[in-house]
This record gives sequence, C-alpha cells and structure tokens, in this order.
Amino acid sequence: MTALADNVSDQRLLVDLQPVVERELNRHLSTAREWFPHEYVPWSEGENFSGPLDGREWTPDELRFSDAARTSLIVNLLTEDNLPSYHYEIATILGRDGAWGQWVGRWTAEEGRHATAIRDYLLVTRSMDPIAMERARMTHMEAGFRAIHPGVLAGLSYVSFQELATRVSHRNTGAATGDPVAEQLFARIALDENLHMLFYRNVIDAAFDIAPDQTMVAVTASVRDFAMPGHGIEGFGRKAVEIAVAGIYDLPQHREEVVLPVLRKWRVFERSDFGAVGESAREELAGIMAEMEKSADRFEDKRDALKARLATRS
Repeated sequence: MTALADNVSDQRLLVDLQPVVERELNRHLSTAREWFPHEYVPWSEGENFSGPLDGREWTPDELRFSDAARTSLIVNLLTEDNLPSYHYEIATILGRDGAWGQWVGRWTAEEGRHATAIRDYLLVTRSMDPIAMERARMTHMEAGFRAIHPGVLAGLSYVSFQELATRVSHRNTGAATGDPVAEQLFARIALDENLHMLFYRNVIDAAFDIAPDQTMVAVTASVRDFAMPGHGIEGFGRKAVEIAVAGIYDLPQHREEVVLPVLRKWRVFERSDFGAVGESAREELAGIMAEMEKSADRFEDKRDALKARLATRS
C-alpha cells in the first residue's frame, strides 16, 4: 500500500482498509472453530437455588478457589458482561456496512459466548454468591464502557493490545482455579480472544502502511493510557492489585506477553517511513517502554519481598 498524506480522515481509512478487513475476515472465518458453551459446563453438579423453585439456599461455605482466583473470576465475568457497551463503541467507530459490519457482527456474536459460559459454570458449581454476582452485573452494566481515545486508529490499536491482554488474563484465571473444568473453559475463551487479537493486529499493521504517522501516534497513546476493559468495575484498583500480586495478570506479563509481542509484529522500532510526528511518537513510546520495564522490575521485587514476609509468618 502507498502511504497517504497526513491527517487521513476516519472515513478514508475505513475505505482504504476495507480490502484488508475482507481478507482478515475470511482468514478468521476459515480458522475459527465452532464451539458451544453448554459443553463446557458440568451440569450434573447443579441444583436449584432458593426462590420460586424452592431449591437450596447458597451459603458462604460453598465458596471455591483462593481469594485471588475468585476476584479474577468476577472481574473477567463482569468484563465480558459489558459486551453491549463494547458493541456500541466498535459499531460506532467501524460502522455496520460491508466487511467492517460483517466483522462487528461476527466479533460480537463470538464474544457473547464468554459471559454465558463463565456465569453458567459459576452458578452450576455454586462457586460464588449468585446474588452478589447479579448485583455486580447490574451495577457494572449500568455504568457502561467508553473508549478512552475515539477514532478508527485509536480504537483498533487499543483492541490489538486489549484482546491479547484478555487472552492472558482468561488463561491464567482458569489455571488459578486449580479446577480442570474451569481451566478448559477459560482456555477455550482465551483462544477466541487470541483470534480476535490477530484480526485487529493485522489491520493496524496495514494501517501503518497507509498512514504511518497517525498510526504511530495512536499506538503510542494506546500503550501510554492502556486500561483493561473492566477498569470501570467497582473497586477495580484493589481487585487489580490482588490479581497482580497473585501472578494472574501483572505488569511484567503485560509488558512481556502483550505489549512487546504486538510492537514487534508491527516493527515499530525498525520502520523508516515516519515523518516528524511519527518519529516523535516513536521516541515517546521508547521512553514509555523503558519506564514500563523499570516499573515491572520494581513490582517483582516488591512482590518477592511480600512473599518472603508471608513465608516467615507461616
């Protein structure tokens, strides 16, 4: 593709990226395997809850898993619950026409399986307080989700990182439960997230060839201001710290398993087609990554020290 002039409009970007979207959509459809949430839920463990069906009341002694695993489970569930807001954001940015519209519909349909499967698993196994889960869902969905940076390139660059981050979080959450059934379920969900990441990552790769400076600016902003899609969950900051200390999703993982692999794929530090604006954004990104490495090292040191203190008390 031939690079266009600076300040390419979103509408022009959507038109010029359309062939890439068609290609990536076809690749995705040929790669994605159909799966069914009900096949991953141990229905034989289920029983009615108290209420109209006169089942057994849920009690706290039925809680499963470690505190950190339960926190990660509810964060992941609520994150997936907010799909209507994500659909609104992505449909507003990308539109509902042509290959873009086909992708928006397909992506939404695939994402819709995730909350269904997670909630069914947690309810059937009675692993968490069902009333607290439902109240948290209502609160979080009422708040909704809004993109930090509007626009085509900002949206696509953000989800390139976010889908991979969600994949890592799901995979590690399943492992943290210690339950093979949960691990299998979350691994399957993580596979969806990885395929979604590939789509967005490859579209942004093409955008670098069309509008290199604008794309570089969008990528830098996404890395600098990144927040998980569930950041609006009530008490998210405390929950995120608990999850990080447990090693389920932390800053070192974010840097090594999410940000760096995507940046390498885009060759952001090897490209030679940036103008002054792109070069400035790349220099800013280099500084961000250097500081992120230092912060990740400090986090690991603090976590190791915390584990050592806890070990001496046991």
